[in-house]
Amino acid sequence: MKSKLWLIFALVTTSFWGIWGAIIEIPEKAGFPATLGYTVWALTMIPPALVALKIINWKLEYDMRSIFLGAVIGFLGAGGQLILFQALIMGPAYLVFPFISLSPVVTILLSYWFLKERASKRGWLGIILALLAIPLLSYQSPENTTTSGYLWILLSLLVFLAWGIQAYVMKFANETMKAESIFFYMMLTGLLLIPFALLMTDFSQSINWGFKGPYLAAMIQILNAIGALCLVYAFRFGKAIIVSPLTNAGAPVITIVLSLIIYSVIPPSIITMGMILAIIAAFLMAIESEEETSEV
Repeated sequence: MKSKLWLIFALVTTSFWGIWGAIIEIPEKAGFPATLGYTVWALTMIPPALVALKIINWKLEYDMRSIFLGAVIGFLGAGGQLILFQALIMGPAYLVFPFISLSPVVTILLSYWFLKERASKRGWLGIILALLAIPLLSYQSPENTTTSGYLWILLSLLVFLAWGIQAYVMKFANETMKAESIFFYMMLTGLLLIPFALLMTDFSQSINWGFKGPYLAAMIQILNAIGALCLVYAFRFGKAIIVSPLTNAGAPVITIVLSLIIYSVIPPSIITMGMILAIIAAFLMAIESEEETSEV
């Protein structure tokens, strides 16, 4: 059962993030800016963090190594999100999203080189298919695109590296510290970056402070927060080279299916192809633990 814990937590993350992705635009379209959505998300990280600390009887690790690793993981994740906001303002979403979606490549390479992680032939096939599927699933229509210079390319690269390195460090930190401590520092760093999100918010625009604003956003963002906690556990029990592409490829599939049901939005053929590849990849990686080898 323990060998399957990584898969259970990875599937919870995938499911919660998939649902989150399908409905997060509701408060945004209702007039609640994404930057304020970040603020709400950071606050929703608090309840799961408290639950996590309760699990370990409030024995938070606070040695310098743990604080450093936890802070690095938190700042890379939350900081990458803030940089993404600016990248989307300056650059075309149809190029930004597919580019940063390939961040698992960074995680896989670092984990392969430094953590000596390996997978079976079946597992590697799943990884490759997932990496092919992720940019397809992130496809955005190029219509009505506005671009401001080329700085968005650098910003996108920073997000790509930040999220890829974050997943690697998350796995690395799990070797020496508790997953619950890691998540606590992720929560803390997310809160510390709230002022930057507020500075990026255009308060001159009309903001919805009603139910469909911060309150609905909180109900939706808690899915993201719980998914993030489960992701830390997934990295604790599983291989980064498997967990990262699985969650990054699986969540968009759920988002697209739910969007089809909720909004009656039929995905273009390129996304449909990505869904097919992602489903096959998820199946192959889900049974990875049954066929382990030291080398491909």
